[in-house]
Amino acid sequence: MSVLTQAAADGMVVARRNLIKVKRVPDLLIFTTIQPVMFVLLFAYVFGGAIHPKGVNYREFLMAGIFTQTVAFGSAITAIGLADDLQKGIIDRFRSLPMARSAVLVGRTTSDLVNNLIVMVVMSLCGLLVGWRIHRSVGYALLGYIVIFAFAFAMSWVSATIGLSVSSVEVAQSAGFIWLFPVSFLSNAFVPTSQLTRFLRPIADWNPMSSVVASARELFGNKGTEKLSTAWSMHHPVVTALGWSLLLLLIFIPLSVRKYRAAATR
Repeated sequence: MSVLTQAAADGMVVARRNLIKVKRVPDLLIFTTIQPVMFVLLFAYVFGGAIHPKGVNYREFLMAGIFTQTVAFGSAITAIGLADDLQKGIIDRFRSLPMARSAVLVGRTTSDLVNNLIVMVVMSLCGLLVGWRIHRSVGYALLGYIVIFAFAFAMSWVSATIGLSVSSVEVAQSAGFIWLFPVSFLSNAFVPTSQLTRFLRPIADWNPMSSVVASARELFGNKGTEKLSTAWSMHHPVVTALGWSLLLLLIFIPLSVRKYRAAATR
């Protein structure tokens, strides 16, 4: 068996262990789902009344942003899970087993991707209830979800680096979430970037989350206002979104592995 095959097999075992943990503690999945549902209801029925993008159905405009924010926030579970395993000494137990060192990280990010998949099913049903619809073919819709999940997987590796860099679960919980708020709200997730102040528009247009949101809107057939922007990223959102996800993976997979080796020996 090759090294890569062994690492993948060991990673799936760790992923199964993490998913069994979610099954035994269903509160984690329940509360992970409640938060994005609350965002949908608040923006669709409360804040949405004050936001009127010209020529756009705001509830359809909203859902791509909620989907992307949900998977981004869901990635914080990776940081919390790894910090918890480190604090409880489970990482030390893994080190004593004949398994690939990368299996812990692969298993953690894979199980959290599955968790995001479950949450996205719930979110899609919620979107349908508030009036969101997919107006393109099944193939385009699947590609839209693939772009979102590619971003989710990349964000999990970012969070893995955070979780392995802090000293406790409490710090991981704060560090894993706090930076996601400016990233998600300084984007086109909830309002068109044209409504932002002039110096913030380029930042929002080139925000990785904006590219993912714009991709989802385009592939789901939900009308947005991205084409009014002069930024290249908004006119080629799918390429930009996949490029951002690949770049994040290339940076944070090696960094996470390095942090894991350092954390496992402290």
